[in-house]
This record gives sequence, C-alpha cells and structure tokens, in this order.
Amino acid sequence: MTQGAQDPAKLGRFGKGLRVLVAVAGIGLLINGSVRASDDAWPFGPMSQYAMTVPGDARIDYTRISAVTDAGTTVDVPLNIEGAGVARAEIEARAGEIVNNPSLLQQVADGWARKHPDKPKYVKLELIRDTTQLVKGRVEGPPTAQILATWQVKR
Repeated sequence: MTQGAQDPAKLGRFGKGLRVLVAVAGIGLLINGSVRASDDAWPFGPMSQYAMTVPGDARIDYTRISAVTDAGTTVDVPLNIEGAGVARAEIEARAGEIVNNPSLLQQVADGWARKHPDKPKYVKLELIRDTTQLVKGRVEGPPTAQILATWQVKR
C-alpha cells in the first residue's frame, strides 16, 4: 500500500447479499418483460423499436388514429393508456385485424369516453398509415397518408 492510501472499505455479507438479490431481480424482470410483456413494460420489456437501423433508402410507416369529435373538430387520438386506454403498439400489431373489422375501433372511442367524460366524444375514427420515404438517409417530401379503415362510432 502506498503512503497516504487508505484501506478500502470491505463489503459485508449483508451488502453482498443485497447486491446479488437486486441483480437477480433486475435480470428476472428483464427476462419476464422480454418473454411476456410489450414495449409498455419498458425498461423491463422488449425495446423492439431499437432493434434495428433504418436503411438509407427506406419507407417508414407510422400508424395513427384520427377522430372527428361531436364538437366538429378533427384530432389525433392519443394512443397511450392515459389517452384512449390503448397503446400505439397494440394498434400497430392489430392493424390487419382492424382493416378487416373496423368495428374494433369502437373500443378506442369507448376507452376515450370512459377516461375523459368531460371532453368531446369521438363520432368517427380513421386508422391511418403515414408513410415517409427516405432517399440516401434524408426525408424525400412530405409524408403520404393512407386511410386503412373508417368507423362511425356507436353510441
């Protein structure tokens, strides 16, 4: 030991055990999240949105839901648990089902109405895919919107 250096503090049995327990719990949460959960469980769920890079010449699709309200306004539906009670990842995963059966959008309107009774209600919903084209890694023009499904909300 050099002059003036102090003996580092030793970690006791309890401290070592606590660190091992925390590490095992963290690893267990990560494994559980990766196997059973969705991106909503982040940081203990899969981070699939970070799983790959986008090529320089690519098409980037973004799925959203637009709503016409009983106040006559058109708004983008907040696709999260606090907004309409459904996450964007769930809508994207079920987009094919929604295209085949637009009545599934009723759940979005019902979720919004239940969570926000004081806000304008949705009367019409559209599932929309916005597509952005990349050329040599740069955005080529504005996104194009394609309406995939439309649903008149039932009261």
